[in-house]
Amino acid sequence: MRIVVTGCSGQVALSLAERARERPDLDVVTVGRPHLDLARRESILPALERHRPDLVVSAAAYTAVDQTEDEPDLAFAVNAVGAGAVAEAAACLGVPVIHLSTDYVFDGFKEGNYAEDDATAPLNVYGASKLAGEKAVAAANPRHIILRTAWVYSPFGKNFVKTMLQLAENREEIPVVADQWGNPSSAPDIADAVFKTAAFLIRSRQNEISGVYHLAGTGTVNRADFARHILSVSRARGGPWSRVRSVTTEEFPARARRPANSSLSTARFAATFGWTMPDWQHSIESTIERLVQAKHG
Repeated sequence: MRIVVTGCSGQVALSLAERARERPDLDVVTVGRPHLDLARRESILPALERHRPDLVVSAAAYTAVDQTEDEPDLAFAVNAVGAGAVAEAAACLGVPVIHLSTDYVFDGFKEGNYAEDDATAPLNVYGASKLAGEKAVAAANPRHIILRTAWVYSPFGKNFVKTMLQLAENREEIPVVADQWGNPSSAPDIADAVFKTAAFLIRSRQNEISGVYHLAGTGTVNRADFARHILSVSRARGGPWSRVRSVTTEEFPARARRPANSSLSTARFAATFGWTMPDWQHSIESTIERLVQAKHG
């Protein structure tokens, strides 16, 4: 199966490429700028067509959450119009699309885990642009799976885990918000789930499994306790460690508002595809081990 992934440097794209090297049945091709630029709609179909995919994974996005507040037009051009154009191009090629979305489509006021049919109400430009992208993807290609995930981390790119380890190198104490709750999600685990989803989509010539699914690490935690666990695992492996001081979102404001609770229920994904992401505590171990080994040789 040839899977063409939009984006070359994102955490999920890199994880898909790495995981595929262990799978002789899979050929993963990542395509990004300048050949494929979501802000240039005309570049998308030729870039995908060149690689003759059996399935497209729409992973590229404008993910700098705070920065999107200052560049809303670009955020919507990439995350909404661009995502829709990827799905449309896949439809033109006669192949399905798997699109990555976010927990930030919710406002965070619900108690407990969000299900796929809960009302969406993004608090920030990023979430609004990704929600618009979901709608554009669904409208452009009937053979689609939209995977909402959350708090993604990996050995690649920029993410919360790497930030905590970097800060711990030269700080005795790190302030982290303790009133935001969610599901830490390993990008390599997401890659495994995407491959399972792709196999279902390829086998299914109908649209009965098309729709929105939540896909995130099992278990919920707040940001401060997540940071404590990251640094505890790091210290056990000879990596950096610092104390974590719990603060409130009000004490530590960011440019873009974040939902207080964006925990996701993954029951629908498990029921449909027969797979659940591992506990977040389990998956964090391998990522931190890789990062510590890379730092210290």
